Amino acid sequence: VDAPVQLPPLTRPVAKAASGPAAMAASYELAPGARKVTADEVAKPFIEEIKAATAKLAEDDRPKLVGLLANSDPAAQKYADWTGRTFQRDGLKFELRQVDPDDLEKALEEANSDNSVHGIMIYYPVFGDRPCFHGGNYDDSLRDSVSLCKDVEGLCHFYRRTLYRNQRYLDAQQARKCVLPCTPLAVVKILEHLGAYDAQHPEGNRLAGKFATVVNRSEVVQLDLHIRPGEGRAAAPGRDHRESGPQVRIVILGVPSDKYKMDPAWIKEGAIVVNVASSKNIDEAALLSTRPGVRFIGVVGKVTIAMLERNLLRLHGNFNGCEKLMWNSALGTVAPMSDGQPPARSS
Repeated sequence: VDAPVQLPPLTRPVAKAASGPAAMAASYELAPGARKVTADEVAKPFIEEIKAATAKLAEDDRPKLVGLLANSDPAAQKYADWTGRTFQRDGLKFELRQVDPDDLEKALEEANSDNSVHGIMIYYPVFGDRPCFHGGNYDDSLRDSVSLCKDVEGLCHFYRRTLYRNQRYLDAQQARKCVLPCTPLAVVKILEHLGAYDAQHPEGNRLAGKFATVVNRSEVVQLDLHIRPGEGRAAAPGRDHRESGPQVRIVILGVPSDKYKMDPAWIKEGAIVVNVASSKNIDEAALLSTRPGVRFIGVVGKVTIAMLERNLLRLHGNFNGCEKLMWNSALGTVAPMSDGQPPARSS
């Protein structure tokens, strides 16, 4: 990490101009090689891919995502509205079901058993740290109650386990890929877009020799982000950027608070900084004007929703006719039933 530097005074944009990237950039001079990366730039090829895939499906065969909203968080409502508009644009179906928290478990069971529903997502937090009879807290129990056939966010125990084991397929024939958590997957796609991965290394080890730091308070997202960047091998996560030394080249910020701001002087020149929090965890102007070569993406929502759409299409392809598949604990995969009977256990 470079020694702290005295940041130059910044000219703040007027309130009217602050909403646009061009107006923001005009308020300060970029350090040599520094660049602000937009989510649109990263998401564009995936959106085109999604539209092409949905165009091949009949109108009545297009997958549907159900969102279960049981909290009063305005950010969750905004995300749901944004998801609905994006799905409509891309030819997918989205239905928001607003329920009372006490009715959420029932609503989840109904969506799990509804054959017209191909994906389910719950807007967290709902119960926060409220303890649960099944162990852990109630929100954790809800995550693990979403059917693996419909877990579009890839947060249930099954997908977390396959992620940590680097098991990429659901079935022994390797015809059905597992889904991956949307936000960590979006970060991976951003890093790929910015050339963080070295294609000369074998797949699964393309961050060899590089260090990534995740600053975050969410255990679920934090653990997934730690695994995904290096696919379980190359990331060197830490809660404090200063702990990881001068070789840190990738910084992922995800603290859900507008009060947390990382000191731009801690960022290595030429680093990639990805902000996944709803509030920017670093002063954008200070970062881009003082750290040469840094690439910064401050909002990842459009990439995350693109990954959500891809996951829904994958679930639709994997499990359209989910009743014909059963979990085979001996094989550690899902397998088709034979003549309505579960697959035989292997010896």
